[in-house]
Amino acid sequence: MELKNSVCVITGVSKGIGLSLAKNMLDKGAVVYGLGRNRPDLQQTNFHFLETNVRSSESVERSVNIILSEQSGIDVLINNAGLGYFGFMEDHTLDQWHEMFETNVNGIFYMSRLIIPGMKRQGSGHIMNIASTAGLEGYPQTSGYCASKFAVKGMSQSMYKELRDFGVKVTCVFPGSVKTDFFRNSAITPHDYMLMPDEVADVMVRCIETSGNFHTVNLEIRPLQPKGPR
Repeated sequence: MELKNSVCVITGVSKGIGLSLAKNMLDKGAVVYGLGRNRPDLQQTNFHFLETNVRSSESVERSVNIILSEQSGIDVLINNAGLGYFGFMEDHTLDQWHEMFETNVNGIFYMSRLIIPGMKRQGSGHIMNIASTAGLEGYPQTSGYCASKFAVKGMSQSMYKELRDFGVKVTCVFPGSVKTDFFRNSAITPHDYMLMPDEVADVMVRCIETSGNFHTVNLEIRPLQPKGPR
């Protein structure tokens, strides 16, 4: 896909991978709508921020309606918003459990269900759902987060098979640990042996830029030496 003049929607744009994606796509001439709870420090003519809570279907619908009132269609949707709480299963609060699923799973559903029909009509588009390597295998003290990301994997596989015949791509991205503030709810301190958000964004954008019949279904990205060289 040619990103120049394309319309791209990114959730969780306030920081981390989402912000890196927005900057990368803007550099390539895309029109970017960034959805999030907090406005990022990003000033560019083609960047439009919409305050959005992806846990709320009403909030998502308001933002999508604004985009569709201003643009003839949406070319790229990146469901990036996500969070995790860590600890033993019995120590999770109900609010923490619900927040993970409402953000990581429901948020993708709320966004995608509104944008898919337009992509089907135009016969093109690319949806990227950011899961995690925690969606590939279970880890201790990560039960809720793993469960939500396994759900993202399953949802993405179904979406891919439903949409491919309409010319719409769906890619599920499985990053390992990334140096962002994702770990604010854990005892882990981000460090330089994690993946860098700019590099993750670059790989994702290159995946979007492939030709129409080239489809990356699953994109797994890990740090080579997550604890540093021995």
